[in-house]
Amino acid sequence: MSERPLILVCDDDQLLLELMEFRLRAKEFGVVLAEDGRKALDLVSARHPDLIVLDAMMPGMDGLEVLLRLKQAEATRDIPVIMLTARKSESDIVKALEAGAADYIIKPFMPDELVVRIQKALSG
Repeated sequence: MSERPLILVCDDDQLLLELMEFRLRAKEFGVVLAEDGRKALDLVSARHPDLIVLDAMMPGMDGLEVLLRLKQAEATRDIPVIMLTARKSESDIVKALEAGAADYIIKPFMPDELVVRIQKALSG
């Protein structure tokens, strides 16, 4: 891992992407942004992030499909993925964790809590 961990944030909410970029850069993280699942997968291949924050509900390819693809590929299976989503049913949470998510945070969320969870996932 580089001195400055690179975080990929994938969400279809542009305002949330801007907030996350601001918060993470303030905490000395590198940040790349994706508005949908396909772009996220492209960025993972091109940039090799240290951690991914991933929304579940997106048009086209949803976050669970992205998570499954990441965990099936040898090159990306060890990248920690934190799901950040409004989906809060037990079955959604269990499905994501079983698929390999490192953590699951329900929107609305506390940005400082997310930063701590990112730091914990990167150190563990």
